[in-house]
Amino acid sequence: MLGVSRDAGPDDIKRAYRQAALKYHPDRNKEAGAEERFKEAAEAYEVLADPEKRLRYDRFGHAGLSGIGMHDFSGMAADDIFSVFGDLFADLFGGAHPRHADRGIDIQTLIEIDLNEVLTGVEKTLRFEREDFCERCGGHGAEPGTERRNCPTCAGYGQVEQQTSMGFFATRTIVDCPRCHGRGSLVQKPCRQCAGSGRDRRERVIEVKIPPGVHDGQSIRMRSEGEPSLRGTARGDLRCVIRVRAHPFLQRDGDHLICVLPVSFTHAALGGQVDVPTLTGATPLRIPAGTQHGTVFQLADKGLPNLRSGRRGHQIVQVVVEIPKKLNRAQEELLRQFAATEDKNVLPESRGFFERVKEYLTGQTRGQE
Repeated sequence: MLGVSRDAGPDDIKRAYRQAALKYHPDRNKEAGAEERFKEAAEAYEVLADPEKRLRYDRFGHAGLSGIGMHDFSGMAADDIFSVFGDLFADLFGGAHPRHADRGIDIQTLIEIDLNEVLTGVEKTLRFEREDFCERCGGHGAEPGTERRNCPTCAGYGQVEQQTSMGFFATRTIVDCPRCHGRGSLVQKPCRQCAGSGRDRRERVIEVKIPPGVHDGQSIRMRSEGEPSLRGTARGDLRCVIRVRAHPFLQRDGDHLICVLPVSFTHAALGGQVDVPTLTGATPLRIPAGTQHGTVFQLADKGLPNLRSGRRGHQIVQVVVEIPKKLNRAQEELLRQFAATEDKNVLPESRGFFERVKEYLTGQTRGQE
């Protein structure tokens, strides 16, 4: 996304991100998809600018970012992204977009579950890291026992008036105070644990209930489990994106399950009973004699529950007739004896097909003459 090499240094990454942010910022670029690219660039910068996240990404790709408290940039407005990177955006846009979100910052993580857990629902213990209020100062940034004082630049309002001249015209806008960054106050004695930032990165452990019938890619929002903004007093939300692992025998189609069942050609011809894998164990299925390749059977209520109604779908079983690639001498002799008995009464459909092919080719030959 940023167009940097694997050995790019911090300055190279920052420079590349600046260029991408300037190019795709939604207030500057009105082309379709620009905002999505802007958010993708922010995600790329968050990963590559953090040594630990970058190491995980280099080793495991996106899968290595699971459970480490990545920000949910897809659900953020541009102002929310400013509050994540702080002064970097003020530097990029010269204070043109200084407002920070007060509700906190949303983050996201990944939870992987099995198809069996989609059937029953499951509760997962989730461990992740997030920026949180400093335990020592409670998020105020001041050493306990000391107080913050009003910022002399903005007189405690947190905002100042900025004038911009363009030829004969001048515009005045209200921007966050550059000294206190919109908080309206300054720390007299910084907290020795967080160095005055009021924030501290800590591990968080929570229980997430995943309902039956959840789909791959859906998310569960955990209220107030995100991060606080730069000047906010409340946390954002945590968005848990669900990934459903592939099943060795079953494929999902909405609330239905599809099972491809291989059977031998003798089994298909003579019929019999087979055990079909389902999410609740093996289920017997009778294969009638003369079953054709591609025949479909239905196991009622063996699918997945609907997320809203709870009603279970069906399991569809498609028969695939397998033809042996190698035959021993006895098998080959038996098949030759069987082939000698085949005539138009045995295979009328096949015989009719080949007769139509013969007529077609004969007609083609006459047309060429």
